[in-house]
Amino acid sequence: MPDYFHGYTVVGLVAVVGVLFVAVAFATGRLLRPVVPTREKMLTYECGVDPVGEGWAHTQIRYYVYAFLYVIFAVDSIFLFPWATVFAESGYGAVTLGEMFVFLGFLTVGLLYAWKKGVLEWS
Repeated sequence: MPDYFHGYTVVGLVAVVGVLFVAVAFATGRLLRPVVPTREKMLTYECGVDPVGEGWAHTQIRYYVYAFLYVIFAVDSIFLFPWATVFAESGYGAVTLGEMFVFLGFLTVGLLYAWKKGVLEWS
């Protein structure tokens, strides 16, 4: 039984040391930093230029759609690496290949839908 909990003890100690390290770093930074608030320091800083107007800016939604599509395909590509390792093992070839074609089919349908809606056109 002691061998069973040894692994959990090591993980717990590493977690405690990590939390303590972060806490000590933040506390040390708070104690050592100079705190002299002035009116000029409280202004919004924007690339060396004094801010003019309101802080709200309009951003077109298509940039978010491109980012969202990138995240979807980046995360989905992560699933290809474990598939490649399982595909190499004996006895899993045909089943794994079929599952991957279903997976790639869903990706293709999603990409075709985005293309059909005109999301991928840059104007």
